[in-house]
Amino acid sequence: MDKKEPKFRNKDINPCIEESDASHKCLDAYNYDKRMCSAYFLRYKNCRKYWHNIMLERRRNGVKPDMPTAAERQEMIAAIGGTPY
Repeated sequence: MDKKEPKFRNKDINPCIEESDASHKCLDAYNYDKRMCSAYFLRYKNCRKYWHNIMLERRRNGVKPDMPTAAERQEMIAAIGGTPY
């Protein structure tokens, strides 16, 4: 990881970068009218909730690292046939 790159932009740490970027783009497009972007916010919230539950499950089972890497997450999503959120 590049030292200048913030943690929240690291794909191995943050699984919901795409959802976050989409919600920010929506806000920019609609002049920060949050009502217009509620679907994007909901998708981001569901993403965070899903991966948080995965992290807690791995922690309980003693799997390291707690958050799967970006490659592992892609395999998990492919195994279930798409994003569950």
